[in-house]
Amino acid sequence: MRFLYIILLYLASPLLLLRLLWRSRRQPAYLQHVAERFGIYAGNDPVGPWIWVHAVSVGETRAAEPLIRVLQQRYPQHHILLTHMTPTGRETGIALFGDQVTRCYLPYDYPGAVARFLDRYRPVAGVLLETEIWPNLIHAGTRRGIPLHLVNARLSERSLRGYLRTGALARDALQALSVIAAQTDNDAVRLRQLGAARVTVTGNLKFDLEPPAEQMAQGRVLRAAIGARPVLLAASTREGEEALLLDAVQRAGPGAALLIIVPRHPQRFDDVAALIAARGLRMQRRSDRAAIAADTEVLLGDSMGEMFTYYAACDVVLMGGSFLPYGAHSLIEPCAVGKPVVIGPSVYNFAEAAAAAIAAGAALSAPDLTAAYTLALELAGDEARRQRAGDAGVAFTAAHRGATGRVASLIRTRE
Repeated sequence: MRFLYIILLYLASPLLLLRLLWRSRRQPAYLQHVAERFGIYAGNDPVGPWIWVHAVSVGETRAAEPLIRVLQQRYPQHHILLTHMTPTGRETGIALFGDQVTRCYLPYDYPGAVARFLDRYRPVAGVLLETEIWPNLIHAGTRRGIPLHLVNARLSERSLRGYLRTGALARDALQALSVIAAQTDNDAVRLRQLGAARVTVTGNLKFDLEPPAEQMAQGRVLRAAIGARPVLLAASTREGEEALLLDAVQRAGPGAALLIIVPRHPQRFDDVAALIAARGLRMQRRSDRAAIAADTEVLLGDSMGEMFTYYAACDVVLMGGSFLPYGAHSLIEPCAVGKPVVIGPSVYNFAEAAAAAIAAGAALSAPDLTAAYTLALELAGDEARRQRAGDAGVAFTAAHRGATGRVASLIRTRE
């Protein structure tokens, strides 16, 4: 199966290059460091030993932050190599760690490319976040005696069905891993169904994130500048959701609230701005850094690295990715800062966390964006109810902390 996978991978090479070109139309950074994606690295790196952490994009990089901090404390003589697959993940790594870590792109899963990567850095341990199952990478790492750990691992029913179609390919890769640290019992069950061994349930690293003090302070300043009217935040919205939300805003009438929309992907900022303009709604862009006018109806969150600023500035969060079949984005962060969350029906990526937050009273479910917007307005206007939900969110996240220590205790390095 792996031999067939390699053949298909090489046949897909032109498509991978075309995909980079396509994405670069809106995000030119995709054409930077292209050689790294094939295991070719420029410059000189610090002399090891290296502990390598792979975080695909923004969410994984943020989740990795508390674990990387612990690894830096436990292994002060080791360098941290942080790899990504997206420019936004790389930018998040820069924002979080600066020059405290070395970063690059993880190469595509070609045998030669992953061999060049591993032979250049010779990591004494590898840590892969969430659902990174790369057969050639894992095969090459285990042949070199590198302990590989899949941590904060999650696997939805949908992903399980997809991986089961690969036959022995995913099973062999999972069985080669030294440790698998699953987020929940259900994730562990699904990983074992896929053939994984050595699975331990450690919880979700995102519960251990500390809201950045600077961003929280900036958010409070922004909230004070907005004034007394309600502030609703549509966080990490996906394509199609903004149009539905803007329709709901128009139906509610002008001045009902200030809506902040933060698209998940920065390449869509201009598209969302065009949607807002097409509906005749008065808009400002956060990137302009202008004072919020009293008649502004929508603030477009087109800045990078300010998600906690927006959480601190709002009264209620509408969680993007949950109102169309995208599987939702994490509601842990807004709960941690005491903001009620309204979530839609599509939550398969965070099913257990969403159910637990709803049961705790920290989140509420709505069948669609029209109902969600109405519910969010009601919450924003009911201070006592909003405070209860916010307090429940803080308690909910506090009760689930500790995954970082449990994961760190499982990580072993090669001598």
